[in-house]
Amino acid sequence: MRTITMQELIEVMKDKADIIDVREAYEYEAGHVPTARNLPMSEIENRIAEVNVGSYIICQSGARSAQVTQWLAANNIDAINVLGGTNAWDGCLASKEN
Repeated sequence: MRTITMQELIEVMKDKADIIDVREAYEYEAGHVPTARNLPMSEIENRIAEVNVGSYIICQSGARSAQVTQWLAANNIDAINVLGGTNAWDGCLASKEN
């Protein structure tokens, strides 16, 4: 499984990286990495067509995103797990309010 640190993700974000937050909607709405889009783990199987090859998969701590990244790999979609998840983000989180 391919992984990336938060510091490395910050660098690739400069190039419009496709970041998918796999937390549930209420978690995502409370605060997420800017530019990340929400595709909950509970919906990933039915919404697999929305995942691009090379997407960066993130959750709160890295556990759920690791599971999703492994599942995507088993379904022939190359994705990258973000180590440490949203907890590793040092900047301001985006939320539904902003």
